[in-house]
Amino acid sequence: MKMEITEKRENPLLKRVEVYFTIDHTGESTPGRNAVGEEIAKQMKSKRDQIVVNNLDTIYGRGITKGYAKVYETKEAALQHEREYLLKRNGIEAPKPEPAEKPAE
Repeated sequence: MKMEITEKRENPLLKRVEVYFTIDHTGESTPGRNAVGEEIAKQMKSKRDQIVVNNLDTIYGRGITKGYAKVYETKEAALQHEREYLLKRNGIEAPKPEPAEKPAE
């Protein structure tokens, strides 16, 4: 799998960089979100839990996939701005609040 980032857009208001990319995976299956997120993390020098892969579009019969991802400055910024289903697809989860203790009777 060879990935090339074709376009980067800074979005300081939402604390992220929007990335468009092309993946050449000729002779291989279409890479999953996690593999794509790991590769973007390497190239952007970021952590995997700060990256939300929005979509992957494979060109039929060519072994080429184009996609769009968002690289946030922090995990908290991703949790604040992204929709819940996209976070779940990318394996990013908010810390669960601890259950409150029941008062003794």
